[in-house]
Amino acid sequence: MSLLSTVVTTLLILLAFISLFFLFFTVAQQTAAVVERFGKFVRIGNPGLNVKIPWIDWVAGRMNLRVQQLDVKVETKTEDNVFIQIVASVQYYVLPDKVAVAYYKLNDPERQITSYVFDVVRAQVPNIKLDDVFSKKDDIAVAIKHQLSQVMDDFGYGIVQALVTDIDPDAKVKAAMNEINAAQRLRVAANEKGEAEKILRVKHAEAERESAALAGKGIAEQRMAIVDGLSESVDLFQKSVPGSTPQDVMTLVLMTQYFDALKDIGANSKNSTILIPHSPGTLNDLAAQMRDALVTANQVTHAHNQTKEAAPLPKHA
Repeated sequence: MSLLSTVVTTLLILLAFISLFFLFFTVAQQTAAVVERFGKFVRIGNPGLNVKIPWIDWVAGRMNLRVQQLDVKVETKTEDNVFIQIVASVQYYVLPDKVAVAYYKLNDPERQITSYVFDVVRAQVPNIKLDDVFSKKDDIAVAIKHQLSQVMDDFGYGIVQALVTDIDPDAKVKAAMNEINAAQRLRVAANEKGEAEKILRVKHAEAERESAALAGKGIAEQRMAIVDGLSESVDLFQKSVPGSTPQDVMTLVLMTQYFDALKDIGANSKNSTILIPHSPGTLNDLAAQMRDALVTANQVTHAHNQTKEAAPLPKHA
């Protein structure tokens, strides 16, 4: 009898220790424990040390209360029939006041969120052209968040944010888009280059015009100076050499200039100049030819004026 009592006592003590072990349980930070009693939900265990009834209450599961992210890749097509892959990142968390609902009502939250993301993306993108998908990705993200927030709240989940993190068309489509962009930039560059060349040509023409005007003015002033110098030379020569005529002076000037020109031509070995006969008598011939041409021109002009004055006036009917 004493042996039996010892065994029973030992079992009771062991059972008490085991019961004490099951009496306490701990819950980590940002975690919630679901406590059941005979399979029925009783309460939520908060972070820290908790107490439950041994052998009666059990921790059925633990829910992570931190924000989690789910990346969903969706293949769809645009309004202009281009297939693209869109990656939507959904950030969600378990609502602290709906831990039991999230635990019992929804078996696979990630699969549920994925289904709604597919539904929203394939409803939005087919109404948008490929070029506009990139600029309207925020609208797609807002639609995803709005749809998920309404639905997942009933299951105990909150949606922090929904982001469209990647838009990936086919490689050939991307290459074509890059070529179109490059062609547009080349066209703009060509227009800018043409405008620059036009400005340069206009400025060059304006510079040539101003240069020609200044050159003409310089030549005119040079000729005026030559004429004034020749006049002074003729007057001075007639005063110095009595009996000389202006024709003698002009002949001497022409000879002096002629020899100066020969000197300049000979000083440069790279000149290619055709020389006319340059004997001293040639200068007299040139002067005579110039004088005869002037006299002939004056005679022709005088005869033309006399003929014009002698012509009868036309009669009026």
